[in-house]
Amino acid sequence: MLVLTRRIGESVRIDGEIEVTLLDIKGDSVRIGVNAPRETRIQRSEIVDAVVAENVSAAADSGADAEKAIFEALAKRRGTQES
Repeated sequence: MLVLTRRIGESVRIDGEIEVTLLDIKGDSVRIGVNAPRETRIQRSEIVDAVVAENVSAAADSGADAEKAIFEALAKRRGTQES
């Protein structure tokens, strides 16, 4: 990780097209501005982490439901074949 010190109004450039500017400092919070091409996706990491966790949870739940449905279908099929 690259660590830089910036003052209010100073910025850094990333790959020549993205500019991150320090706008304000209040207590333990900073405000930053990001100027990037429109097609560049910019997301807060805590939101991305929450979405990933929710997707993992949903996949695990649907996996258990799918497994249950398969076992029920197999049990039903066995019952049909034995008759």
